Amino acid sequence: MSASHWDAAYQRHGAGAVSWFEQSPEMSLRLIEACGLARDAAMVDVGGGASRLTLGLLERGFSRLTVLDVSATALALAREPCGASAERVTWVTGDARDWQPTTAFALWHDRAVFHFLTEAADRARYLAILRASLRPGGFVVMATFAPDGPERCSGLPVQRYDAAMLGDLLGAPFALRDALRHAHHTPGGAVQNFTYARFQRIE
Repeated sequence: MSASHWDAAYQRHGAGAVSWFEQSPEMSLRLIEACGLARDAAMVDVGGGASRLTLGLLERGFSRLTVLDVSATALALAREPCGASAERVTWVTGDARDWQPTTAFALWHDRAVFHFLTEAADRARYLAILRASLRPGGFVVMATFAPDGPERCSGLPVQRYDAAMLGDLLGAPFALRDALRHAHHTPGGAVQNFTYARFQRIE
């Protein structure tokens, strides 16, 4: 999970050729829209990398966006398609396990970061920050490899989940609102099965 590992992956392949790249993040956008949040609601994309999600949210009128990634290279690539609108986004180079956000977010989005946290201590640190920074009534949209998804990605082991497993880790303050499976087709032609889940903080 080091910055150098992910910087090297993006420098070696470029944004559009890494296995997790999506030309259009339709599943994430669908679940975010289902939250019914105001366009000025504070949102964070954790491990946003070179995702096109920020661009998609800007195009839909969302205006308080934060993107966190351990890789400065990834963030630079994510800024490019946003053009001048990138200046309206808060870009943060940092690790989700020790980040100290100062905003109470209405939405926490994570596609393909949490499943790299294979150690219980790392998961606990991540979840403590999530809980501390998400306001009551806020939402978590999380996508991880499904139980029948890959066992490794980018040379690293992963932990695979279904929605119930994610709910157990988030704990009682969170209610499951949506659970979906998605077959992601990588730029190289492989298929990776994902679990997408949307939770709401109810206390």
